Amino acid sequence: MTAGPRRRIVIVGAGVAGSILAYGLKDIAGADIICLERAAPEDHSDAGTGLNVGPNAIKALRAFLPDLAGTLVEQSLPWNSWRISLTNGRELMNLPLLDVADNPGIRIRWSALYRLLRQPVLQHVRFSTEVIAMRYARAGEAGPIVVETRNRRSGVTAVIDGIDLLIAGDGRYSAVRETFLARPQPEFLGVCIFRLLVEETRPELIDDYEQWFNGPNRLLAFRVPGNATYIAGSFPIPADRDVPAEAKTAAALRALYTPADGAAHAQSAWLIDTICSNVADIHWARLQEADMAFADPNGRILLLGDAAHPMVPTLGQGATQAMEDACVAVAELRQALAGNDGDLAGAVRRIEQRRRDRVEFVVRFSRDATDTMLAGADPVSGSLAKNAPGFRAKLARLYRDAPAA
Repeated sequence: MTAGPRRRIVIVGAGVAGSILAYGLKDIAGADIICLERAAPEDHSDAGTGLNVGPNAIKALRAFLPDLAGTLVEQSLPWNSWRISLTNGRELMNLPLLDVADNPGIRIRWSALYRLLRQPVLQHVRFSTEVIAMRYARAGEAGPIVVETRNRRSGVTAVIDGIDLLIAGDGRYSAVRETFLARPQPEFLGVCIFRLLVEETRPELIDDYEQWFNGPNRLLAFRVPGNATYIAGSFPIPADRDVPAEAKTAAALRALYTPADGAAHAQSAWLIDTICSNVADIHWARLQEADMAFADPNGRILLLGDAAHPMVPTLGQGATQAMEDACVAVAELRQALAGNDGDLAGAVRRIEQRRRDRVEFVVRFSRDATDTMLAGADPVSGSLAKNAPGFRAKLARLYRDAPAA
């Protein structure tokens, strides 16, 4: 049997989805895998924060890429529980994840996650490389897709042509999506979110995943490897405005999370003091989402992760869904590359078919779970409602219905 033509696949972005996809395809004989990453090898975007990865992503990785799953689990801390309280210490929910999941999730630093995902695919990643132009091939060019790049250190430009499939792993502000489809229009939910990683731990106070409310103002924290604590906070703002400068001060933040009687519980008191002592290191953003898109009509462009479905981070499903996307893409592209016809466009269509309904559910559920963070929300009744069978059934669907190999 004669081997089919070698297919060139270019991945823009060595983030979560891009790195996992490169890992899953790097040893396929019928593929030429090139990954383009703006950051330098020693640089990690969002290195100053942490994240929790849902049980569903670990379940999917174990099914599709077990070696990679094992590495991530070994180098992280387990996410075993989800607890919600008020900042005065009143407990509203305490959920062991194994009540609604088949395995724990993980807690990890972003920098560590990027290092672990990129290390096995370093020979396929062109670091410090930005895309300056991309297009369907013009007359006289080797197509179907052509990409022009520039090295951010040397300034040297290059052309990559003969690209059979271009994959966007370049995040919620994806240049690939904007070029070949359209720029997604963000919808702001009227919530400010901030993130902070401190090189300090108080394990007797903060360990596994917990949340604390004072009105609709929410704190979230958990410990990550390396004696550090990840802290996030949110509070309502007008949906049509940026985060006001006056809200970014220690005094304003302390007022948001301190109970009316001034008696913050020991956990909340430590978090409030820590946030106020590290205001200069906080990362600020607004809660937003945008329409979903997976591919161009020709099946030559594939979007994964935040490039495909920018969602609110309320249930911690951003990176988690990027991992699910990548697992399905690995399976379908492997199958296509194993065939003599190398039908990558068919694989792109199947990836979208397998992912659309699942992602629509996750996006909707994440948005609905934001109810306690909106202006005028009652976090007591809203959090207590998360103990009800209906919410638990949705969590079980979220965490257990991961893609299967």
